[in-house]
Amino acid sequence: MLAAESIYILPYVLARVFRPTFLDVFNITNLELGGLFSIYGIVAFFSYLFGGVLADRYSPRKLLSISLIFTSLGGLIMMTYPSYLIMQLLFAYWGFTTVFIFWAPMLKATRAIGGVKMQGKTFSFLDGGRGVVASSIGLIGVLIFSILITEDVSSLTLSEKQEVFKYVIGASSLIVFIIGIVVYAYLKIELKDDEKIGNFKSLLELAKLRSVWLISFIILCAYMGYKITDVYSLYASEVMLFDEINAARVGALQQYLRPIVCISVAFFTDKNGNINNILIGFFVMMLGSILFASGLIKVSMNILFFISLIIVATGTYAIRGLYFSILKDGKIPYILSGTAIGLISIVGYSPDIFATPLYGYLLDNYPGIKGHQYVYLILFISSILGIYVSLKFKKLNNL
Repeated sequence: MLAAESIYILPYVLARVFRPTFLDVFNITNLELGGLFSIYGIVAFFSYLFGGVLADRYSPRKLLSISLIFTSLGGLIMMTYPSYLIMQLLFAYWGFTTVFIFWAPMLKATRAIGGVKMQGKTFSFLDGGRGVVASSIGLIGVLIFSILITEDVSSLTLSEKQEVFKYVIGASSLIVFIIGIVVYAYLKIELKDDEKIGNFKSLLELAKLRSVWLISFIILCAYMGYKITDVYSLYASEVMLFDEINAARVGALQQYLRPIVCISVAFFTDKNGNINNILIGFFVMMLGSILFASGLIKVSMNILFFISLIIVATGTYAIRGLYFSILKDGKIPYILSGTAIGLISIVGYSPDIFATPLYGYLLDNYPGIKGHQYVYLILFISSILGIYVSLKFKKLNNL
């Protein structure tokens, strides 16, 4: 739980929680931030595939620890507020450290912990725990930011904001580094010699399984919803007219829905069927997207804003906590989990390449509520496609 979320503090969580401030201190637009995430996604795209094979050959403990430590070092560069070119290179670097030597080993270790009967419970608890870590670190960042600001945030100069935000970046980097040491010391999951079979022949065999591709598209549709969490604080700022600190609080506090939803789902999902709960999640996500896309949620309608946010986040987090739990339902062998996860992730996480730039383009070119409506219309379409693909997976595997 600690490793799986802290790895993304620097490339993702800071920008999500502090979206308006992040854009300001780095002097970038929504579209440029989307470009950084896109570069990250392109590197990650290739890292998923090759990193999956790596996960079927080497110890999760060593791979996860190395990844965390090297990721934390990138924060030292971020603290200097480098040029946009250097930021592009930094996000490319993080695309490698957080995916190639981390993603598949982390999920394979989780599948090992879940055993035969508790895949849904284990993956849901993992994502719920990740939510606790993300929201806690986000609130720590907000606390540091608010304590160091001794006057109205709107009256601060750019250099003053940068000086304060530097402490948030530094604290985040230190947390990631320490967790890397803790993982190396305490994670006791190792591969037996006869389980180290990852190779590209296995990759070709897995590519022939329809279940692999259906899971890929289920994740893609759900991940389009997860990328929306990057703009919750921006909606609060631009449409609801919250100030920067209160908008950041929305970004941090909404993440507490993640553990609440995932842990709640964990208690019954394996009995009810993981794919059935994924279907329910897509229906809930669709309902929330309709509310936001309608344009009804405007300034002073705070209650409706929070209710709608809760609906979208509930559907999103319920699916996110479950989509890798259906590897077993899809008849994918455990010893090839890493390779399968890598192959699935290429399609499933492709929104890292195009979703954020697309959302950024819409938000920059259609100011105010209009751009947000278009973003949530895309989420509505993704929800419909997710329902369709989930039903196909359910029928294929007689679930």
